[in-house]
Amino acid sequence: MKNYRILDRLRRGRTPLENHLIDGLIDGRISRREFVRHGSLLGLSLPLLGRIGMAAGFGAAPSLARAGAPGATIRVGSSVPAAAIDPVTIADAGGLLVMQQVAEFLCVDGPDLVLKPALAESWSPNTDGTVWTFKLRKGVKFHSGGEMKADDVVASIDRLADPANSSNALSVFSGILKKGASKKVDDYTVEFHLDAANGNFPYMLSSDNYNAVIIPASYKGDYEKSFDGTGPFKIEKYTAKVGASFVRNDDYWGEKALPDRTEFTFFADMQPQILALQGGQIDIINQMPVLAGVAVLNDPNVNVISLKSSAHQQLHMHCDEGPTKDARVRRAIALCLDREKLAAGLMKGRSALGNDSPFAAVYPSTDTSVPQRKQDIAQAKQLMEAAGVGQGFKMTLTTERYLEIPEYAQLIQNWVKEIGVELELNILDQGAYYGDAVFGKSNWLDSAMGITDYGHRGVPNVYLAAPLKSDGTWNAAHFKNKDYDQLATSYIAALDLEAQKADAGKIQKLLLEETPVVFGYFYDYLTATAKGVEGVQPTAMSQLFLEKASKG
Repeated sequence: MKNYRILDRLRRGRTPLENHLIDGLIDGRISRREFVRHGSLLGLSLPLLGRIGMAAGFGAAPSLARAGAPGATIRVGSSVPAAAIDPVTIADAGGLLVMQQVAEFLCVDGPDLVLKPALAESWSPNTDGTVWTFKLRKGVKFHSGGEMKADDVVASIDRLADPANSSNALSVFSGILKKGASKKVDDYTVEFHLDAANGNFPYMLSSDNYNAVIIPASYKGDYEKSFDGTGPFKIEKYTAKVGASFVRNDDYWGEKALPDRTEFTFFADMQPQILALQGGQIDIINQMPVLAGVAVLNDPNVNVISLKSSAHQQLHMHCDEGPTKDARVRRAIALCLDREKLAAGLMKGRSALGNDSPFAAVYPSTDTSVPQRKQDIAQAKQLMEAAGVGQGFKMTLTTERYLEIPEYAQLIQNWVKEIGVELELNILDQGAYYGDAVFGKSNWLDSAMGITDYGHRGVPNVYLAAPLKSDGTWNAAHFKNKDYDQLATSYIAALDLEAQKADAGKIQKLLLEETPVVFGYFYDYLTATAKGVEGVQPTAMSQLFLEKASKG
């Protein structure tokens, strides 16, 4: 039953954009899940979204109980940080996991892609989405003692947006937020003035952009000396290449952490981590690939936390030269993949089917009415004939030795044989594959055909721009399409969920036609915990929130 009296009261003072979203829920145009996720993006609080949902006849949202006894030491196995830990430049899973134990974000992107307030209490866009205003939490203290204020937020984000600092976050902020465009309004209010309208901008300042932690304005480098942040844990000891330990921060602004201590041990390989978990030396493996972790997927003494994610392996093909210059050839190659077999066999059921665009099933803006591409060898052969390459051709597929990519490459190699395509595999270690990560100095960006791992993002903006826009920094396919560029820009600017969906559908259809990149599957992010370990909250970005963790 809808309660229109309460709904009218809750609507008062809301913007036209917010009321349009509420209308979508009441009219049934959008689901409750879409409503909560998009409402959180617009800065509506979760309690308010819950009250609107109840008044619209959806019942109360489930509450998350805080379980477990305090006082445990939680022991984590993770990959070795690849470089010195610095919030500005960190880019690897092991390093950002350690940094995230002490430093926090303005907001946090949960496994359900709902944004939750952290160092910011609320945020809101102006009418066209070109300026976003964030209200900061008061009374938050850095571990070094000072209060976190707007100056710290402006300095932290400016560091990331400054090209001179070579931050990994430039892939997120490029063309969106320049150095100097973050403005202090007062001690607890910051405005972000964007280069262009952006409907998903709060995700760029959340845990989704793993460099975007807030550290003191006075920061000059050498983070490993201080590990200064605002988080629920403080550094106890850090030993490069070996491990780290943390203790509860009793001055934390929020609920105090349950564990007394957390310990992190760094491992060069996955197998020793699995043995350490099974042998009781560690309680958690932060990220476990499917193939390497087969031994524990059905182990009764291990709990596997499986998060649906947008992480995937992109198969790019040059669109401007060679046999894949013809879109019909690219479509033929895509039609050779047996995606159901990929999901069930290679990924052991721990993935979702890809449909050759960045729009994963986890995104509320994905247009699910676009038909799923399936294996069709007969049609693939017809396309090859029409393109004048019915006899087939030879090509090299270059890729990285990471997760299940080498096995994926072999499956593709076998499938395309059926249409006369002979692929020679060139599988390199990651350093050799990525090179300098710029055109002309990178096997990744310069290979005519390649497979590249892309980590999870809570919104598809980076995937839509960097590898697919004509001027994209990671456009390994050399894909240049004006219609695509306009649609991607329109999607990124849209503040309204239904407008995003309309653009998404057009993008999905255009990319099925052009197929510069094959998106075969989106893999689940797996974290393994010992039986009896509760309250562990991983994210598909390799973060691990342990403040509610306990041992039975």
